[in-house]
Amino acid sequence: MKYDTLTNLLQARLLVGYLGESDQFAWWRTSFYQPASQHFLEPIFPRTSHLARYHGVNEAARRIHDESLSAGSYHLFRLPEELEQDLHALMDSDEGKVLHDKLPQDKRSALDRLNSLAGAKAQPTEGPTAIGTSADVRSSKTVGQMASIYAAAYERGIKSYPYLVRQ
Repeated sequence: MKYDTLTNLLQARLLVGYLGESDQFAWWRTSFYQPASQHFLEPIFPRTSHLARYHGVNEAARRIHDESLSAGSYHLFRLPEELEQDLHALMDSDEGKVLHDKLPQDKRSALDRLNSLAGAKAQPTEGPTAIGTSADVRSSKTVGQMASIYAAAYERGIKSYPYLVRQ
């Protein structure tokens, strides 16, 4: 996978994760990206609190997506294992920490950033939305499509879950 596409995928995951939390659009019931969470996690994970926040939100989002989608599909929070490892390694790097630390702290800024990753403007439907096959998972077009669907769903006040069918 191209490095830029991997970086965009990580950014999309961070932004969708932040926007889905209870203080934003409440798709899942976590608050890992709120300031109080940082104060709670830093004493326990002094060097890796950003990873703890990232994985906490990912797990909450993964569960909601898995409940809404059929078994065997890929989505932004459940990708092929090799890609998950690449995302973790990027998140654990200095660049990942910078991406995490520059995460917007308000809905509008986060939506604007998500829209900047998006491809063509999407018209999401509520619920599961098929966007391709597992062969497309490493495509920058697919990352843009996911970002566009999530951004439009947040703006319309619906829950839409873009997914890829396994081949």
